[in-house]
Amino acid sequence: MEELKFCPKCGHKTLQWNGEKKWSCSDCDYVLFHNVAGAVAVVIRCGDEILFTKRNQEPKKGKLDLAGGFVDPKESAEQTCVRELFEEMNIEVDISKLKYLASLPNVYVYKNIPYNTLDLFYEYEVSEKFEVKLEISEISGTFWLKKSEIAIEDIAFDSQKYFFENIY
Repeated sequence: MEELKFCPKCGHKTLQWNGEKKWSCSDCDYVLFHNVAGAVAVVIRCGDEILFTKRNQEPKKGKLDLAGGFVDPKESAEQTCVRELFEEMNIEVDISKLKYLASLPNVYVYKNIPYNTLDLFYEYEVSEKFEVKLEISEISGTFWLKKSEIAIEDIAFDSQKYFFENIY
């Protein structure tokens, strides 16, 4: 964050990072907040198995992940779940069957910029396992795993590791 030095409003090299969430310009009083971003993670469960994806992009390419993503402007967390599951795996879900489970802070590092996120965990129960039509650009595979088969070190993000170790 310290690399950003030039104010986008006045152009002077007076932009200062406060070390937590705010840039400010001492010349023109410009202020830019780097607020927490909302994200969702969906536990798709069939009996005692959970559907994991394998990341096909950085950060954490090759690691296990839950389906989900960032909340878009003017979108509810539940709408994000529906959109992301369709975009990533081409599955349609009934928004009324999403069950909120928990929220956890996380840090998502993208192109060397750490984004603080609030990850909202949902559960979506299905009566039978299904084949996934992958959106290869985002995920490279899917896996149905029992909780006892989950290797925590293989999970991409700290919030999900904590979720499976302490909450779910």
